[in-house]
Amino acid sequence: MPALLEIENLHVAVKGRPILKGVSLKIQKGEIHALMGPNGSGKSTLSYAVMGHPRYEVTDGKILIEGRDITALPPFERARLGIFLGFQYPMSLPGVSVANFIRTAMKSVKGAEAGIRDFRKTLREKMSLLEMDEKFATRYVNDGFSGGEKKRLEILQMACLAPKLAVLDETDSGLDIDALRVVASGIMKTAGPENGILLVTHYQRILDYVKPHFVHVFKDGRIAESGGPEMALELEKKGYAWLEEKAVAAEAAS
Repeated sequence: MPALLEIENLHVAVKGRPILKGVSLKIQKGEIHALMGPNGSGKSTLSYAVMGHPRYEVTDGKILIEGRDITALPPFERARLGIFLGFQYPMSLPGVSVANFIRTAMKSVKGAEAGIRDFRKTLREKMSLLEMDEKFATRYVNDGFSGGEKKRLEILQMACLAPKLAVLDETDSGLDIDALRVVASGIMKTAGPENGILLVTHYQRILDYVKPHFVHVFKDGRIAESGGPEMALELEKKGYAWLEEKAVAAEAAS
């Protein structure tokens, strides 16, 4: 059976400048993968490349979902195949209510519009999951939202759309400890045996709540190290300079 997500030797450039330099990664159904690394290492570029952002040019390699090559597909087709991207900096949409936005997104992704009663029931259930007041649904998308509210809305969208693969780009950025706990709890409640999650983060703290099966460390556009959850704790203690020291030691020993 093919992997849920398979990235093969992916090279990506932005405005002609190489960012990803040969990334290979497999995510199976039921798995949570954390992607860590310093600023500028290419983590967010990988997120956007998986979603098909036109600014990110794939110069070599492939992206496959359940064995299907999606490297050339536009973002809306990837969304319909079950890929979701949670943004680090979600946009505001003044004049568009949360409820209307999510209902439109569900129709676009699923290809059919749910009846209003069914939609309201789903929305209420998912908002309860994220400890959100029902009045939240009447507010305009991210208009005047706090950082925590913006990230809760990202997870609310994910919960309603029920994607096969969720790519979450620094969902923990800008969150205080209470918002982090609620958002992380929402991520874990939407995780299951039929989907996969790629969580991009700088910090180990969210991994106290979202328990990854695998941790990958990015450096200079490549995955430099992979391991289990203990790797995040190692990075928390030693920092990313540890990778440099390890690489130098390996080169000296060869």
